[in-house]
Amino acid sequence: MFDPSSVKKFRFVSYEFDEISCTAKLNYAFDDNYYFTEEIIFNNLNLKLDDEQRKALDNCLKYLHLVAGSSYYKAAIPPEIVIENQEIDQETALFMEKLYLNGLGEFAYRNGFDLREKIKFPFSKDIKVKPSNITLIRRSSVPVGGGKDSVVTIEAMIESSEPIVLFSVGNPRAIKEVCQVAEIQHIVVTRKLSPLLFELNSQGALNGHVPISAIIAFILVSSSVLYGFDKVAMSNERSASVGNFIKDGFEVNHQYSKGLEFEKDVSDFFQSHVLANFNYLSFLRPLSELSIAKLFSKAKKYHSVFTSCNAAFKINEAQRTERWCLHCDKCRFVFLSLAPFLTKDEMMKIFTKNLLNEERQIKGYEELIGISGHKPFECVGEVEESVAAFVMLSNKPEWKDDLMVKMFIEIALPKIDNVEQIIKNTFTYSSDHRLDKNYEEILHAYSGT
Repeated sequence: MFDPSSVKKFRFVSYEFDEISCTAKLNYAFDDNYYFTEEIIFNNLNLKLDDEQRKALDNCLKYLHLVAGSSYYKAAIPPEIVIENQEIDQETALFMEKLYLNGLGEFAYRNGFDLREKIKFPFSKDIKVKPSNITLIRRSSVPVGGGKDSVVTIEAMIESSEPIVLFSVGNPRAIKEVCQVAEIQHIVVTRKLSPLLFELNSQGALNGHVPISAIIAFILVSSSVLYGFDKVAMSNERSASVGNFIKDGFEVNHQYSKGLEFEKDVSDFFQSHVLANFNYLSFLRPLSELSIAKLFSKAKKYHSVFTSCNAAFKINEAQRTERWCLHCDKCRFVFLSLAPFLTKDEMMKIFTKNLLNEERQIKGYEELIGISGHKPFECVGEVEESVAAFVMLSNKPEWKDDLMVKMFIEIALPKIDNVEQIIKNTFTYSSDHRLDKNYEEILHAYSGT
């Protein structure tokens, strides 16, 4: 068995990039006993890098090495962090410490740890850092997750004739089919975690949620040099910034690396340390989940191929579901968010079952509307949005007699005295975002806000 408490050091050993195979290898270790190698494969490239591009890529990879290390560090959370292949400045150390602390917040809570004051990246005060000023091709990369949000971003960009390329880490069925429907060039990068990590997981290593969106952000900045794009249009909505709960003064947020605070931090870091001409932002930040669901309801050509259920994206392909598992928080919330905007027949074609009329879904929906537990550890909307969706369904004849809607009308609705304000808040365009003028004009035109 593996004893996490026996590990004293987490070592960032080295990284290298092979231009023939277009593969980055990221090397880590626990003490002198366990060595991990992760591979990032940049597919379908025939590289001829010049010196400036090579330096820019190396600048990207050295920070990707640090961020991706969170997947391995969390297996034992050793008391000491050592960086053997480079020295970093204090600003980088503080950025990484904040990312690890907040990005591993759910992991720490579930495993009974408080990581505050425990994550310390070594730094040198003598280091002077400069970003690369390499010129990048003017086009936007739209990361695709296979769900409704990125579809809305894709369709808005297509309608505006904005030059885009689609992007994903991995290519599960839902992502592949969404990209095929969109008929836009699709970049696929493959991430291969060290096999030793899975071996240690089976032997008692600590396990849990990592800030995967942050890791993808640093894969994206590396990809911008290799594939050619200067901007990333994420599809993170405003609810991603809302935490699940506060524990001992610390906010635990499953979606930390999708939230606005991280977006601001990483954008500033990219421009001050990595690539000065690279822009990273979320196109859908001003919108609520329900606003996005309303827009997606009109993108009917994607309805038979999309999925938001995590079971369809499991690392072990043999364990993946076809589309929807129909009993997780993501399935419940996506069903609830789309139901006000589609007919019941349309919903049944997508999901095959009516989740609002099943007794086994009661506890999950109670958590979504805030009458029990806390906001689930999933990428789901705010409690107010779930309440708004139920209010809308309570006024629709074909939905109001379903078990979950009837329970909402009888139990929850009488306790809500600001229904109209909740609906208004849900569909109000938020000014708390980082969209540039061009993106904001595209979003306004597509959303009608």
